[in-house]
Amino acid sequence: MDNPNREGPAEIALVGDLTEKEHDLCDKLLAVEPGGDCILYIDSLGGSPYCAMALTTLIRLRGLHATAVVAGECSSAALWPFAACRRRLVTPYSVLLFHKIKWQSEENVALEEAAQWAQHFGKLETAMDRLLAELLDVPADTIATWVDAGRYMTGLELAKAGLAELVELKPLDFAQKA
Repeated sequence: MDNPNREGPAEIALVGDLTEKEHDLCDKLLAVEPGGDCILYIDSLGGSPYCAMALTTLIRLRGLHATAVVAGECSSAALWPFAACRRRLVTPYSVLLFHKIKWQSEENVALEEAAQWAQHFGKLETAMDRLLAELLDVPADTIATWVDAGRYMTGLELAKAGLAELVELKPLDFAQKA
């Protein structure tokens, strides 16, 4: 993305904890013209649900023609940007984890505030699960079943469910590039 002379879609790596790289990832998505093409290479354990929503919002509201490629893991909060992409590619070795939202506070909070946080996260989780079902075009009950079970899925399983395209890993012929 840093080379202005580079041709083709912008390539953005969503790797590791998304929350730690949220500023950089948002900047990279904002660098893609509205309606433009980009490829998101995903190997992420997730992160904050708010970060997931920020990335998803940028992809959808800016009308990006995004392609997701699950290069390794796409779990937890990383599922929303993945689902927001118009095209989704997985390998037989890709792994995706659907689970309930987990939250924590490292600050001392009063019982009343903790109770409000718990209510907020309950509502947020329900809304985000509905959005995930809508983005993936599957029944909300399907997502609820996967989330409640803490379901791991392989790329092959996701492709068989019709939610992504399966691509095989094949060695490159470097001789042709010389």
